Amino acid sequence: MDNKQYRGTSFILLILLVIVLLLSMKYGAVNISLDEIFSGFSKWLHNNENMTLNERIFLQIRLPRALLCIFVGATLAVGGVLMQALFRNPIVEPGLVGTSSGAAFGAALYFVMGATFKVNAGEWTLPLAACAGGILSTAFVFMLSQSKQTGKSSIVALLLTGIAINALFMSGVGFLSYIARDPQARSITFWNLGTLSGASWHSVIIIGTSTVICIAIALRYARHLNALMIGEEEAQYLGINIKKLKAVILLVNVVMVATATAFVGVISFVGLIVPHLLRMINGSDNRFLIRNGALLGAILLSAADLVARMALRPAELPIGIVTSIIGVPVFIVLLRSKNYFF
Repeated sequence: MDNKQYRGTSFILLILLVIVLLLSMKYGAVNISLDEIFSGFSKWLHNNENMTLNERIFLQIRLPRALLCIFVGATLAVGGVLMQALFRNPIVEPGLVGTSSGAAFGAALYFVMGATFKVNAGEWTLPLAACAGGILSTAFVFMLSQSKQTGKSSIVALLLTGIAINALFMSGVGFLSYIARDPQARSITFWNLGTLSGASWHSVIIIGTSTVICIAIALRYARHLNALMIGEEEAQYLGINIKKLKAVILLVNVVMVATATAFVGVISFVGLIVPHLLRMINGSDNRFLIRNGALLGAILLSAADLVARMALRPAELPIGIVTSIIGVPVFIVLLRSKNYFF
């Protein structure tokens, strides 16, 4: 596949992303016209505080949510590309090493125990608790997957240990939901289904910075992941440091996913189906999958967020429900078409 075809796909995805971004900023519980969007931008650039209500809604609520959706979608999609390439397994997703389940446990622990122990860091308390849980669970996976003889972790050991740790932390979430009072249990359930309703400029800056830096690092190692596709021994013959590659890719995945999950909750299937869709378009070159995976992930999550806001407006569905409803049938169709299991 030549670079011209890759650039053509990137250009089409970029156009689609702009269209979805405009729709995401325009529609919601309150519809905002394009004139109000452009006038809000103009007044913001010129420090004009004489804004209408819709212009303030756009700048303070709608725009940060739309940008956060783009960064989170890119994070989840690229995380899926990296994990599938590292494990050489098409059904791996970003949270496989325990990051998402640990973040969910940290958030649930805060919902149930936070008031009791008077833990409060303002609007950062929940993200910090979730991020700490994600890092803790991932550390458990790394420690338990190490061989007693060599002190190294194989891909298979990481995979199986991740499954076990995910089950352990999700059982912890279930226990906390069981002992929680009704408001706390509802908060745990809603957060575990994913939500972008708490989007702010602070979260956009933090997740945006994490996403851009981690994707830049991932692109640097894309050729190494391509070499890994033919096998670990063969990649070593080509001069690839397998141990370093595993460490870097896993660290990038943990940082991206833990940061995103800490602010928006658990969102499934984006990191699972985006790599498959892109492989059907232009093949398995990880340089293409990482770059265009970020664009397609942003498009899909933005579209899902738009559906979540429009389906029951002025109320909204948790975005995790929408991604699951869309992702499950798409993934089953992909599995059958590729004959992975059937």
